Amino acid sequence: MTEPEVRCARFDELPARTAYLLWKLRVDVFVVEQQCVYPELDGRDLDPGTRHLWTEQQAVPTAYLRVLDESDGTARIGRVCVAAAHRGEGLARLLMERALSEVGKRDSVLNAQAYLAAWYAGLGYVVTGDEYLDDGIPHVPMRRTGADHE
Repeated sequence: MTEPEVRCARFDELPARTAYLLWKLRVDVFVVEQQCVYPELDGRDLDPGTRHLWTEQQAVPTAYLRVLDESDGTARIGRVCVAAAHRGEGLARLLMERALSEVGKRDSVLNAQAYLAAWYAGLGYVVTGDEYLDDGIPHVPMRRTGADHE
């Protein structure tokens, strides 16, 4: 089986159908499956520096994440999700590795669901604060120092 291609685009480069399917995947995972009622479309997808990364199969997204440019110069990785039918295929790691390539030498931060902290640690992230609840789900803030991973 060949490794899926990771696609990367800014908002203005996304075909309308692809954007719709990416947002649908996010809503399916975070709002429906995890039962978190929150404003999934938060405006950050439109930021000029935001990069959307995803994999797809037969033109349907199978995994997604976004990389945001923060005002302090760090990159924020978020909305990491994999369609239920494609979990266990290594897609999240594939996307994270590509995201880290996009980030380069910059530091990056993310808010990990607590049960995934060890998984993110395997990518060089360290917990930087106390566990907290976000929509009833335990999370921890994490950081990866880019200069340490050249």
